[in-house]
Amino acid sequence: MGFFLLYLEPKTASARRQGTVLCGVATLCFLFLIATRSTAQNPDPEKPVPILSGSAGAFSFVAGGHNLIDTQINPVLLVPLGDRWLVEARAEFEGEFQRPPGGGPYGGPVNKHVDYAQVDYIASPYVTITAGRFLTPFGIFNERLYPVWIRALQPDPLILPIATAPSDGAMLRGGFPVNAKANLNYALYVSATSTDIDSVDSERHVGGRVGFFFPGPRVEVGGSWQKTLQDSRKNAFGFHMGWQPAKAPLNLRAEGVHSFAGSGYWIEGAYRLSQARFWQKAMRRTELVARAQQFFNGQLTPEAAEDFELPGANTREADFGVNYFLRDGLKGVASYGRQFSSVGNFNQWTFGIAYRFLIPLGRVGAQ
Repeated sequence: MGFFLLYLEPKTASARRQGTVLCGVATLCFLFLIATRSTAQNPDPEKPVPILSGSAGAFSFVAGGHNLIDTQINPVLLVPLGDRWLVEARAEFEGEFQRPPGGGPYGGPVNKHVDYAQVDYIASPYVTITAGRFLTPFGIFNERLYPVWIRALQPDPLILPIATAPSDGAMLRGGFPVNAKANLNYALYVSATSTDIDSVDSERHVGGRVGFFFPGPRVEVGGSWQKTLQDSRKNAFGFHMGWQPAKAPLNLRAEGVHSFAGSGYWIEGAYRLSQARFWQKAMRRTELVARAQQFFNGQLTPEAAEDFELPGANTREADFGVNYFLRDGLKGVASYGRQFSSVGNFNQWTFGIAYRFLIPLGRVGAQ
């Protein structure tokens, strides 16, 4: 039932919100028409077909004794056009429902966003050119770990809002081997200001990210940089790393950032009990997760920090969670965390379920 609430619009919604919904729906409908036409014109089963993918989830967040019911669906549409072109888009429909202080039924806003809607051109094995609206490649969480199905812990890292505002512009990205022991990946981008529609707003900035992956130890390290070209015109710097050892089902990730809005870091480890010798059938579906993080105030006032969805004071937090994979594409999640800051300490609990779907929009190859 929670998922259906995402599509209900209150009768008192303003014309601006209706315009936001229409913009997101129109974007997805336009790309769907492209997908349908591409499939009709190219029935060859050996050719790639459009795909509708994404994730959905329903979660209960209890922070400081206040419960928030979060339901969301994030469809992703991929439309290949020939061997070198790809059109891709992701939308987000999210409902955040709370019980009023005086009691009564749960209610709250239903948010709609176009996360990205972009055209990719594969110029060579080492360069892909992107134009449109895309996820800002600062750090790794925003691009690689944000979807509810992929992330190991559902609460966002404290530093996530820093330098990850959406980008509307152009990007060059790719990778190539440096030598037999290291590969380099990169992304360079520029974004223009767009504030006419709430669901597709962005700021003017320029930046890039570079990373080195070492296949032997299966380690990646890298850094990010971004300069805002409006208002404060400040720089932001980031660091990221990831490690997946070959002999253990462990996934270790970390990010750090320094900017005028604030600084901080998070480090997270996820261990899959697939090698457990006891209760193997049940334990191999279980994943244990732990995250430690810290945030330091920047030059923002507490009110401005709240607008950026950042803590208003120096904050420390520790989280522990369990994920259980019920079947391929479906997992249950639970976590406990404790946050410490000068404005107060509190516990936060998370319970929920996440689902991943994948639907080809055309004929696939013969079985």
